[in-house]
Amino acid sequence: MKKIILSLVMVIAIAACNQKPEGYTISGNLTGDIENGTKVFLKKIGKNNQPIDVDTTTVENGKFIFEGLATIPELHYIFLGDQNAFKAIILENGEIEFNANKDSLGFAKLGGTLQNDIFSDYIEKSQALSKRAMSIQKDMKSATDEATRSSMKDEMIELQEEFKDFELEFMKANPNALISVLLIDRALASRTVDTAEIQGMYDALSPEMKETTNAKGILTKLEKAREREEKSKSTAVGAKAPEFSAPGPDGKEIALNDVLGKVTLVDFWAAWCRPCRAENPNVVSVYKKYHDKGLNILGVSLDRNAESWKKAIEADGLTWNHVSHIQYFGPIAKLYNVDAIPAAFLLDENGVIVAKNLRGAALEKKVAELLN
Repeated sequence: MKKIILSLVMVIAIAACNQKPEGYTISGNLTGDIENGTKVFLKKIGKNNQPIDVDTTTVENGKFIFEGLATIPELHYIFLGDQNAFKAIILENGEIEFNANKDSLGFAKLGGTLQNDIFSDYIEKSQALSKRAMSIQKDMKSATDEATRSSMKDEMIELQEEFKDFELEFMKANPNALISVLLIDRALASRTVDTAEIQGMYDALSPEMKETTNAKGILTKLEKAREREEKSKSTAVGAKAPEFSAPGPDGKEIALNDVLGKVTLVDFWAAWCRPCRAENPNVVSVYKKYHDKGLNILGVSLDRNAESWKKAIEADGLTWNHVSHIQYFGPIAKLYNVDAIPAAFLLDENGVIVAKNLRGAALEKKVAELLN
């Protein structure tokens, strides 16, 4: 009889261990001088990309508790009192541990549930890479010779590649993690990973992760990315640049074919675009150096104000041909699938696209290569 009872107890215990928790508890432990009654807010990002309150509790003797039910794992944020500081946390059913000093909430330690354990692992490893980047930047500022600075720049580029590889490997190794979904979403938005690879990583996600709000959004974005890639074939390297014409600053029509040189830069910019204006001195320098050898430039402005456009041309010393429909991302931008600026297309004497979006020293290097 005792054996039967013992067996029943073991079965019940095993069943209890295998059951998914029916709700979540966030057990917070705060160190530092913090008053009882200080409010703690649990928030998430709303439709307008603004934080909205999900729940509120108070601190008692350095501790606080949130309890509730999570239908799917979802990124939330914990705010303390009237501080602007916050800590991201993945809300999921289970016992979530939250330990922090009140003055450094962003460095809180998370754990206790699968998603937060994986999230914490990602944060720890990415912060280690970020510290290395900060160290390199510090060394670059203190470097006194160009050779050292150049070496530091190369080291920073290598570190950026290392960080990209780290995130890709992390996503692939953790298909059951919400942080992987968020990283896939970010890679898709930044276009740092091609669509086919993004699709493969999405397909590898666990069924639970595919049910998350972020994963469902990825599907919609993937479809748009495929449509964009199909359209971009007409302006890919090796394609003949689409012909267009538009009014110049004096109102007269200028056609691309009429201004082709041995090498032609079709430069999409605007007076309001700070990165464009920052790059203009480099473009001016390249133009002055290579115009007599066959370099022509056709600036395509996305300004909505003709006066601002003309003033920027004069202020920046842009002495080449310019056109604009005075429309924000108007017909020429759509023809060339340009949805962000600066954007540039380098053409050969036949109007074939030979390079895209070259800036700084890379632009001069390619122009020199084509004209020599």
